[in-house]
Amino acid sequence: MDSYTIAKNHLDKTISYDDYKAHVETRLAKGEATGNTQNEMFLEYSKLGLQRMKRWEKTVKLSDAQKEAIKAISKQQTWLVIAEGWCGDAATALPIMEKISTLNSNISFQVILRDTYPDLINAFLTNGGQSIPKLIAIDSSEDKILYTWGPRSIAATKLVEEEKAKNDGEFTAESKTTLQQWYNKDKGQNIIADLMTLLQKNDSA
Repeated sequence: MDSYTIAKNHLDKTISYDDYKAHVETRLAKGEATGNTQNEMFLEYSKLGLQRMKRWEKTVKLSDAQKEAIKAISKQQTWLVIAEGWCGDAATALPIMEKISTLNSNISFQVILRDTYPDLINAFLTNGGQSIPKLIAIDSSEDKILYTWGPRSIAATKLVEEEKAKNDGEFTAESKTTLQQWYNKDKGQNIIADLMTLLQKNDSA
């Protein structure tokens, strides 16, 4: 089965961004993380992820020019985004995706859990890994995938590669802190820029 068909077959299994947050909160109330891995580390990551999502919702800003460019997109598409509550990169990216999608009714933003549907993430691996978040932009009218994005912006990916190169291929705890500090300084602008580039490149009346 081709990747488009696999993605389209999962559209009826998605949830909204608000329902995704509610699911993370419900699992946390039970002392659980989302997904298959249950331990103290993933539980703490989930708590941090929820806090970060709520913070990013309040702090990420789009310029007037960015808002107008997003509103001008005419191509109807579904953003099918694979995520889990413990993922720090997802906690940063998903609130930004939500903010963009609310500006244009042509963009439908839906979330799906990675570990619940392994066949989906396995069709969209990143360098052989099940990295998340993974955005799959689907154009159902033309039966095709317009583009994919993730798990990080181009700039953040470069930073991660540099950190790994310094640490014999390992992304250390210090590297994670460096990445989070970079995210806070960047204020989501590189994610916004990446997504706007993809939206505009693939737009058509």
